Amino acid sequence: MRGVSEIVQRGLYVDELEVGARYLHRPGRTATEADNVLFSSITMNTQALHLDAAYSADQPFGQRLMNSMWTLATMVGASVSQITQGTLVAQLGLTDIAFPAPVFHGDTLYTETEILELRPSASRPGQGIVTMRHTGRNQDGTVVAVATRTALMWYRDHHREETP
Repeated sequence: MRGVSEIVQRGLYVDELEVGARYLHRPGRTATEADNVLFSSITMNTQALHLDAAYSADQPFGQRLMNSMWTLATMVGASVSQITQGTLVAQLGLTDIAFPAPVFHGDTLYTETEILELRPSASRPGQGIVTMRHTGRNQDGTVVAVATRTALMWYRDHHREETP
């Protein structure tokens, strides 16, 4: 009997990425009231638009809005297993963040990531700078969030995978 293969789930190295590639992260994540209350509470965001149903009912959207930082964090998180798990050195920044449409309790967030730019790091041999754009859409395909993310990542031949 042959040995059983061991496969470690990981993201991609800089040299495995290509500019213009789009990664569709699935499954989506359905936003719940519990997500909104917990995330808003642990981040000390007491905005009534997230927590107060009666107040929100009289506001322009007529209901509570999901905390936009939850939306941003969930978009980035959705990309980890497919792109940066075990290949990320550090997140360098987020720019061009926008929330063009609201997310409500019960909406499902689907995220995709497009690779915009790849370049070797000038100061860190074996590592590269990856610029990517995360786009979040609801279940109807409406864009609800976008963000450009810059990350420092390993090239395959320079990374020593740690064994737990």
